Amino acid sequence: MAVKPRLRRFHQARWDEKLIFELGSPGERGVLIPAPDPQVAAEVGDPAAALPTALRRTVPPALPELSQNQVLRHYLRLSQENLGADLNIDVGQGTCTMKYSPKVNDQFVRDPRIAELHPRQHEDTVQGVLEIVHRLEGLLAEISGMDRVTLQPGAGSAAIYTNVAMIRAYFAAKGDPERDEIITTIFSHPSNAACAKTAGFKVITLHPDADGYPDIEALKAAVGPRTAALLITNPEDTGIYNPRIEEFVRIVHEAGGLCSYDQANANGILGITRARDAGFDLCHFNLHKTFSTPHACGGPAAGACGVTEELAPFLPRPTVAYDGSRYTLDDDRPDSVGKMRPFYGVVPNLVRAYAWIMALGAEGLREAAEIAVLNNNYLMHQVLKIRGVSMPYAAGRPRVEQARYSWEQLHADTGLHSEDLGLRAADFGTHYWTSHHPYVVPEPMTLEPTESYSRADLDEYAAILAEVAREAYEDPETVRTAPHRSTVHRVKEDSLEDPATWAVTWRAYRRKVLGA
Repeated sequence: MAVKPRLRRFHQARWDEKLIFELGSPGERGVLIPAPDPQVAAEVGDPAAALPTALRRTVPPALPELSQNQVLRHYLRLSQENLGADLNIDVGQGTCTMKYSPKVNDQFVRDPRIAELHPRQHEDTVQGVLEIVHRLEGLLAEISGMDRVTLQPGAGSAAIYTNVAMIRAYFAAKGDPERDEIITTIFSHPSNAACAKTAGFKVITLHPDADGYPDIEALKAAVGPRTAALLITNPEDTGIYNPRIEEFVRIVHEAGGLCSYDQANANGILGITRARDAGFDLCHFNLHKTFSTPHACGGPAAGACGVTEELAPFLPRPTVAYDGSRYTLDDDRPDSVGKMRPFYGVVPNLVRAYAWIMALGAEGLREAAEIAVLNNNYLMHQVLKIRGVSMPYAAGRPRVEQARYSWEQLHADTGLHSEDLGLRAADFGTHYWTSHHPYVVPEPMTLEPTESYSRADLDEYAAILAEVAREAYEDPETVRTAPHRSTVHRVKEDSLEDPATWAVTWRAYRRKVLGA
């Protein structure tokens, strides 16, 4: 047998797979649909006749025509062209908590009693699912300290918008429309500012002080009679926990505003801190992060909003109610902000989150948080030994569940960027995330190991980063031209900046890009 290399040999599968619309040929079929029974067809009639003429197709849709084998081959090949937690060490997606999701939870949601649910079913036929949702709301209320929880939002950003909508409704009900400003911080999730702006608020952003904490003096200067709320992530996306968070809440409350806790980064504080204990009025979780449901490339994710009893009347409708014998969807909520999505939540992910919490229990949740913090600080210790990397702010202090590093020195020495190093890391079967914009930390790299990873995983990941950094200094061209063992070379960013080439449909892509 060949001697095992110090770093594993990796090469991404590359199939040069065509788009599914380019595959197949006319007349190919994966499934033959039986001809309808003439008697049944006569009784049913022509369903299209009920549609207005303007909505009826004049020609059949141009769907791909493929055999079963071609469909299977196509999607298996695409799956091999992706990095993922099931195949590689995937600790590099900072602020996203890309932990391992137990496969037994996937078995639960593939059960026909979940997978074949229809959102229009009568309440009497979905008592089991409503019970799971109701119980999950109670668990998250206990974890956050809040009085009520809604699971209707379809993602973290939708949950933030839900909280902003409830803040707006709260002040409208109080007859205080002058409160049109929301304060957030530069290292909180950008969705906080984006959702506030979308809801019509003016956004005031606090920058960090010399230690990396949100500047409390800037907060004092920002609050006033127009302050509606503080939206803050804690720990922030730097992994730094704000030890003065209660004082922040007190300052905003004294100005008459509300405080909303973005707990998307809760993986390191479960069972240790609670939003309500710090005085917050609202909070949200990303169930597809902290609670081990799939992130799913941005959706379908799942969000959860918690509020105090004072804000409960404004929760989205319907809410799940229980009278001691039967679960119902309560739609009679006159002060509600309305629906955040057509139906109630992303049920498969709610089931996954419920199963994860129930499997761990209270002690297990805290242990998961403690191991995530241990893993992060262990990896941080290893990474900071690498030439060219540093970690701005709070020098010498630990981080919580993630850390934002800087390759500023390596860039000054070699001219290479953080993105270059990330692309080279793909050649070793892993990757990392830089940062969301703006790049306040220069040449950033944000890593977030969870409790899912072993010490061996973390050691290997650190060794890969060290090797890439060594190459950057000794063989920079290899890094500059990476990746070399992946499915693609580099994304051509020119088209991303040109609206004339943007295409959200296959038809638009053919017209704009292919000229067909």
